[in-house]
Amino acid sequence: MMEERLNKLLSAMGVCSRREADRLIESGKVLVDGVPAKMGQKVRMDQTVVCRGKVVGRGEAAAGAGNGKTARRVGSGRADGTAAQDARPASLPRSMKKPRPVLLAVNKPKGVVCTASDKDKAPNIVDMIQYPVRVYYVGRLDKDSEGLVLMTNQGDLVNKIMRSGNAHEKEYQVVVDRPVTAEFLARMEKGVRLKELDRTTLPCKVRKTGDKRFSIVLTQGLNRQIRRMCEACGCHVRSLKRVRVMNICLGDLKSGEYRQVEGAEYREFMKLLEHSTNLSFRQQNAARGPINRMENENGR
Repeated sequence: MMEERLNKLLSAMGVCSRREADRLIESGKVLVDGVPAKMGQKVRMDQTVVCRGKVVGRGEAAAGAGNGKTARRVGSGRADGTAAQDARPASLPRSMKKPRPVLLAVNKPKGVVCTASDKDKAPNIVDMIQYPVRVYYVGRLDKDSEGLVLMTNQGDLVNKIMRSGNAHEKEYQVVVDRPVTAEFLARMEKGVRLKELDRTTLPCKVRKTGDKRFSIVLTQGLNRQIRRMCEACGCHVRSLKRVRVMNICLGDLKSGEYRQVEGAEYREFMKLLEHSTNLSFRQQNAARGPINRMENENGR
């Protein structure tokens, strides 16, 4: 039987991203056949893998995705098709079954967070949608922002979408507390130095849409990037909404609802990711080896 790296398996099973899998393995929260896993370990599909106390590949992994054409409202309960509980003891080995790929477009309201560790116990987006299969967000929106958040059980998609080197577009509609000027647009478009992050933002597309409104398209995702950029330019964000990620648009999806991305829209999305990498620049350089790195640096 074929073996697969444990971090890749956890990602494919919709448990977490590969990076998070490595952190969980390193912290001893992943067991293989009752033994703590090791970094780089390979496993077979007939082995029992336990992550954070839950057996991987049972119950929810085999759950159906529900009717993707129907938008779901906050608090509307689980969609039909939740998998039945496995009655066999968790200690018995069972071949894992990889879940059917799921990609959701969610309209996150203000006040909902994308992390489970919010200090003031605000509602969490995972709990909000109550999806029957374990999914996690791709690119968080902060508590005060709203709009499109993609959620998936495909761990490899996360970094492919979010790595700035892949240049995938994310579009936002922004309202600020001062009139939008040509000087402001030019500065934002060129790139803004963020002292607190010691980074200069990448060039982006910016367009005025009203007296105090503008649209901005980014290919990177620094922490609170748009808010920090605006503050560096002398104004403050009053409203921020993400309306597009690559080819997937928020459209008329109501706040607190989600829909399944499928059909032609899903196929186009996956095609846009064909040549994307989920590796960081450092990991890519390490993979190239010393000779290729020297050639790359000399060619700059």
